[in-house]
This record gives sequence, structure tokens and C-alpha cells, in this order.
Amino acid sequence: MKKKILARWQLYLLLLLPLLYIIIFAYVPMGGLIIAFKQYDFRKGILGSPWVGLKHFKDFFKSYKFVMVLKNTLTLSLYSLAISFPLPILFALLLNSMRSQKYAKVIQTVTYIPHFFSTVIMVGLLTQILSNRTGIYGTLYTMLTGQNGPNILASGPAFKHIYVWSGVWQNMGYSAIIYIAALSGVDTSLHEAAEIDGASRIQRIWYIDLPSILPTATLDGANRWQRIRYVSWPAIVPTTTIMLILAVGQLMNVGYEKVLLMQNDLNLNYSEIISTYVYKVGLASGITNFSLSAAISMFNSVINFILLLSVNKITKKLSGSGIF
Repeated sequence: MKKKILARWQLYLLLLLPLLYIIIFAYVPMGGLIIAFKQYDFRKGILGSPWVGLKHFKDFFKSYKFVMVLKNTLTLSLYSLAISFPLPILFALLLNSMRSQKYAKVIQTVTYIPHFFSTVIMVGLLTQILSNRTGIYGTLYTMLTGQNGPNILASGPAFKHIYVWSGVWQNMGYSAIIYIAALSGVDTSLHEAAEIDGASRIQRIWYIDLPSILPTATLDGANRWQRIRYVSWPAIVPTTTIMLILAVGQLMNVGYEKVLLMQNDLNLNYSEIISTYVYKVGLASGITNFSLSAAISMFNSVINFILLLSVNKITKKLSGSGIF
């Protein structure tokens, strides 16, 4: 073991900086979570502040906003996961099946660009488009009806749809990169084998089934959709499984900046989520309560951790793939 380490000491040296970064900026600050169990006073410091145990957790659970922020967080998270997770996969599969690679690259580039817009610019674009007075939507509505249109940006029920679908437009192209990379590793001969006309069942089993690309053996003259279903899709299942586990592990972490910028008094009952509530309790309110903010954040992190472990265990049982 020692000889192996000495033989590859350069690799271990390269790992040292990332390891130090994680320890200093990820693990060391976790010690500050102790304020969730204290009545933190900056004049007394973390260690000098009085211990209150689970008081802040109980206060949060008893708060009239607890059910609202939890419901809104789960609604946005699950809606976003249900839409934003499968669409990049479908997009990658469609791009991979296009005959003209030049045209596919143009589409890739165009769909990547919105990802690099800042959140502020993104919300500004939404305002310019959806404003019922000065936006494109409002202008067209007034031209057609002679009246101001409904204020969509202030509509609570519309908030989640605007948030999720604008996120799809912004991130779908970029999120597809990892699946496109996985598909690039698929042996093209598998696609050609799927199109073989006249291959016997034994030949199809031997040359297609056994190499583990699943039911391609049943194809005799497969069309493009069948090649996507039986060749491309099975090739990215392991990648998809890992990405799903990571996505579920971040289920409670809804995009804080975008929600806060889209939030207003009229849609607050639908847009107030855990992360914005933490910000308001800890910094934006007249009486800051760092301990309560830390307790809420810890609750959020524990739920994410439990979800990560649960989904990882389930996917390992079902598909044999997992992150640990």
C-alpha cells in the first residue's frame, strides 16, 4: 500500500488542494451550526451564548408559516424535478439521433446560451415579456382587447408555472451536456446492428443482446425511435440514475435568488419558500434571529440528506447503480 502511494505521490499531491478546500470551506463552517441550539448573541459569541436546545426547531414547527413554506418548497421542487429532469434527457436523445450533426451543433449552441444569463437578467426578461402594462404580453393583450391584461406576475397560482418553465428554457440545453457526453460513448456499430435485415435470432442475441445494450436483439430493420429506445436510452441509464439521486438530494434547495426576485406581496403565499424565509428571518427582518435561521437551514439539510440516502438505496436495489 505504501509503495503504491509513493509511486503515485504526484496524484495524491494534486488531491491535496481540493481536499483542503473542502475541509476549510465546507466542514469547518459546519461547526457554526451549534448556534441552532443556542440563543446566539454576537456580543457573547458562539461559545458564550446560552444553550436553548431544540427551542428554535420547536418555534419553527409551531410557526403559522411552517406549513406554508414547506408546502411551497415541496411544490416547486417536485414540479421542477418532474419537468426539468426528464426534458434534458429527451433533448439529448433527440440531438443524438439527428442525421445532420452540423444542425445538431447549432441547436446545442443556441440552447446553451440562456444558461449563462444571470438570475437578475432572467427575471428582468420575464418582467419585460409578462408585464401586463409594459411587457410584450400586456401590449398584445391591450391591442386585442383594449384593456389591461391580468397581472400574471402577481398571480400566486401562476408563479410556480413561470418559475419552472422559465428554468427549463434557461437550463435545458446546458443540463443535456452530460447525457450527450454519455451518448457519445455508445458504439455506433450497435445502431448499425439494429438495422441489420435478415439476421437470425441467434445472431441478434449473440452480437447485440450479450454486449448488454438490452433488447436491441428484437429489432430487425429498426427505425430511429426504436434505436433511441433500445440503444441510446439504455446507454445513459447509469448516468441518469446518478443525476436523479443528486437531484432528489437537492430537492429542498429551490433556487433562492430567482424566487426572491420574482416574489411580491400578491404572490407571497405561493412563493415563500424555506430559503427565502431563512433569509428574511436571519437578515432582512427588523429583529434578526441567526439561531432560528440556522435551525431552519439544518432542518432543510437533514431532509435533503434523508432523501439522498433513501433514493440511493432504492435505485441500488432496482438498477444496481448508486453513488455509494
